[in-house]
Amino acid sequence: MNESSKKIVDIISVIDGIAFQTNILALNAAVEAARAGEQGRGFAVVATEVRTLAQRSAAAAREIKSLIGDSVNKVENGTQLVDQAGKTMNEIVMSVKRVTDIMAEISAASQEQSAGIEQVNLAISQMDEITQQNAALVEQAAAASESMHEQAAQLAQAVEVFKLHHAEQVGNHQSERKVERRGANRPTNIERLSKAPSKKETVPVTKTGTDGDWEEF
Repeated sequence: MNESSKKIVDIISVIDGIAFQTNILALNAAVEAARAGEQGRGFAVVATEVRTLAQRSAAAAREIKSLIGDSVNKVENGTQLVDQAGKTMNEIVMSVKRVTDIMAEISAASQEQSAGIEQVNLAISQMDEITQQNAALVEQAAAASESMHEQAAQLAQAVEVFKLHHAEQVGNHQSERKVERRGANRPTNIERLSKAPSKKETVPVTKTGTDGDWEEF
């Protein structure tokens, strides 16, 4: 459009030149008609009208040229504005692409964070389960320790019973040996000892409460 406007301006310039030349020719014709006198009076009227039309054509051409010049300037300004608008639109498009890329990166980061949070929650759940299992194992270990403590106490009591029973058996055997030795040293008192109840013989090895506990052990 800018080139077409320039061509129109050139054409208007040509028209203006033609009008100027026509004006000069009309002026010359008027001069010649004045020299001719009465015979050239009609020709002078025609020359005057041609001169008037040439002047009007030149004025119209100049006005059109001015309007075309304004239009060309405005078109040039519009072209510059369009170029700037195009550059701005390109920048906007690039900015939109950048924003889209940033949004995609944010979305990917959000998904990664969501996956990380899920993994953390899973790890916390597993740690909670392990903690509960450890607590149960600690309770079981405490119960087992208490049970072992009770069993150790019972075993200690059984061992004490065994020691007492063994000590009584050893004491009884020693008493019997002493009696036998005394009987061997005093043969005359055998009948009297046999008739009289012997205190050593009247203490048989009976089953006491501790013996029963030992047998149960």
